[in-house]
Amino acid sequence: MPASSLSRVVVAGSSGLLGSALVDDLRASGVEVTRLVRRAPSAADEARWLDVPSLDPAVLAGADAVVNLCGASVGRFPWTPAYRRQLQGSRLSPTRVLARAIAQLPEQPLFVSASAAGFYGSVQGRARTESDPAGTGFLAGLCAEWEETARAAGPRVALLRTAPVVHPDAVLRPLIPLTKAGVSGPVGSGRQTWAWISYADAVRAIRHVLEQRMTGPVNLAAPVATTYNDFGRALAARLHRPFAVPAPAFAVRTVLGRDFADDMLLIDADVVPAALEASGFAFTQPELDVAIAAVVPG
Repeated sequence: MPASSLSRVVVAGSSGLLGSALVDDLRASGVEVTRLVRRAPSAADEARWLDVPSLDPAVLAGADAVVNLCGASVGRFPWTPAYRRQLQGSRLSPTRVLARAIAQLPEQPLFVSASAAGFYGSVQGRARTESDPAGTGFLAGLCAEWEETARAAGPRVALLRTAPVVHPDAVLRPLIPLTKAGVSGPVGSGRQTWAWISYADAVRAIRHVLEQRMTGPVNLAAPVATTYNDFGRALAARLHRPFAVPAPAFAVRTVLGRDFADDMLLIDADVVPAALEASGFAFTQPELDVAIAAVVPG
């Protein structure tokens, strides 16, 4: 692994899909990592938080960066009122605690906080860059509030507007079993534009944001978006299954709930990684079929 300009990074959400990979990646480069955990620490690199009255800012003192990847999965459906509250609380509460602690430090680390490409909502016919405003819908509103909460940490804040990650434990989770069962096909028109990013490039992009000390919103999305149909066909081809059973938009909304259907499957937005590309980031898996093949056995 290449040498790092980082000495120490604190990670919240280190047991998640991206968090665990980021921790491994940082440690492989000799970076000291402190993991924030919600239980009694069982190792020297762990510090307890969230279930204690407050996070002692001293835990974060001296770190080059604090990474916040907390949040309940948006891939679970339906988004009942209770689960919507969980989606909100699991994002806003940890972010608020971290931002408050960082703001109290005389020398503040970079705060790299998760958000999502769903920030933009559905916008047909026009690419979305980091300078565009929030869209409409439940997820867009949640992302906007999430980012505003993170900004309370101070001026050195990076906001990761991450597109759906191509991985069996992420965007592929509901699609793989349907495809294997031979019942996948166009959802709605199937022509809606989907932003996405490979698992490997998502981890590399977060590391890049850290190394380059980037601030402001950063779209973590592949340089070339796709359509739902192209996404589904690529997965079906990898699994050697057909892609032919359509699901009308009204049926998807009825079964999965309007919020989940509109924000996750029927969403239509071309999200461009303008900040990443301007900073010199090079994607290793910009092609969808390559990204799928890297994580799905053929």
